[in-house]
Amino acid sequence: MEHLATLRDLQATLDYLSTIQRELSALPPDLAALDAKVKAAEKQIADRTKSLETTRAQLLVKSKELVLAQKDEDRARAAVKATSQKVHYTSAIRELDEKERLRASVAKPLKALEALAQSLEETLAALELERAAAQAQFDELHAIFLEEHANQVEGRKQLQTKQADLEARLQAHEVARFHRLANARQGKVVVPVENGACTGCRVKLRSPLLFQLREAKDLVICESCQRILFLP
Repeated sequence: MEHLATLRDLQATLDYLSTIQRELSALPPDLAALDAKVKAAEKQIADRTKSLETTRAQLLVKSKELVLAQKDEDRARAAVKATSQKVHYTSAIRELDEKERLRASVAKPLKALEALAQSLEETLAALELERAAAQAQFDELHAIFLEEHANQVEGRKQLQTKQADLEARLQAHEVARFHRLANARQGKVVVPVENGACTGCRVKLRSPLLFQLREAKDLVICESCQRILFLP
């Protein structure tokens, strides 16, 4: 059956691709250390960026609170200046003192947030320089590494082209199901049947399924693991 042959060919292609990818991912110690350094810097950058965004949001809130507090203080100060009677003047002074304290209570944490935001921005700039330097070193050494593994790189390119050609023969929902199952089943989607059992999950097949396999008219799916079955 042509459909099954395409799926088996796709499975074999992905198996070869996976093998080559493992070889190309097995970096030498110096490259692995640089790769880890880049990823560690990226994580720190992401964490600091999130902290900076939170700090800036808090700054915006506190800035609005300070504007309102300053307006209240200005109104209280204007009331003091406009008051001529002693009784009212004393009350206005107390009101002004309270508004000044409120404004100060907002201004102090605002300054702390501004200092924190500046510190985070400086840290982010330093981390970005560190990441860029490590990335440049990694890219330089990785290019040499790929040159030394030119056969695998070329093989990967050819297999990726073949994968695209095979997937083009299938319907979109079939390709999506194939990759979804591959992710869930350690990359094994199309598997042979041996001794009446699925080699993917080792579950014995019912007689009707074995009959369907021998007939080879339609795709046969394992009832246990949902893999596509074939007789070798």
